[in-house]
Amino acid sequence: MVAEAAAAVAATSMPVITVKNLTKVYKMGEHEVRALRGVSLEIEHGEFVAVTGPSGSGKSTFMHIAGCLDRPTSGEYVLDGKDVSKTSKDELARVRSEKIGFVFQGFNLLTRTTALDNVELPLLYRSKNGFKSAERHKRAMASLEAVGLGERYHHMPNQLSGGQQQRVAIARALVNEPSMILADEPTGNLDTRTSIEVMGIFQRLNKERGITVLLITHEMDIAEYGTRLIRFRDGRIVADQAVLHRRNAADELAALPPPEPDQIPPPAATEAATAH
Repeated sequence: MVAEAAAAVAATSMPVITVKNLTKVYKMGEHEVRALRGVSLEIEHGEFVAVTGPSGSGKSTFMHIAGCLDRPTSGEYVLDGKDVSKTSKDELARVRSEKIGFVFQGFNLLTRTTALDNVELPLLYRSKNGFKSAERHKRAMASLEAVGLGERYHHMPNQLSGGQQQRVAIARALVNEPSMILADEPTGNLDTRTSIEVMGIFQRLNKERGITVLLITHEMDIAEYGTRLIRFRDGRIVADQAVLHRRNAADELAALPPPEPDQIPPPAATEAATAH
């Protein structure tokens, strides 16, 4: 409820992202590579934005700057009302921890750690804010339940399917109640049905909680789950438009045949295989 109320208040205020004349130049020996060439845009609270473009278009560079993983060469980047264009590396790390939830193609889970402990990790990084163990457990469990994995909190990643591991990653992104979720090719390692399930989670979180979603993808069919499409080419935005025929993951899942049982080996079999 607290997160929903915060989202409702935020929706009436400033954009979650404002970038103006953003440039990024990489020096490679005597040559300069201009990855971004004066990008300007705004993303409002509660939008579901898909960013696409071919390799070398600038979308990955934009993602790194939007995620506070890198800084622009010039221009302005305001995240949740704070200009982070020229902040220090330590400050960028703090902003990432508090403002952005990340979901990556490779899940990035700790292999010998339970789903619950994986989800708790971002809260440990914010330990100076005073999150005690009981509060961390409570918030992590609530995030796992939000993605339908409350009953699997004690499972290790190798006891979960690829789709379930991605759900754990989404829960981990949610646990700090970020201003936005940045999802980088989140369905790249998943089959068709599981991809729809994952996009359904993003759509539900976006609709029910008002969470801003910034989705990076090279797949146009995945981009169509968003509400807005931004296309990059040669370091510039060449298209910025509403998604006219938005896909609805819940409807698509309802139309599919029943899923096959998960082919996840029991813990004993997994451990035995690992031992060999």
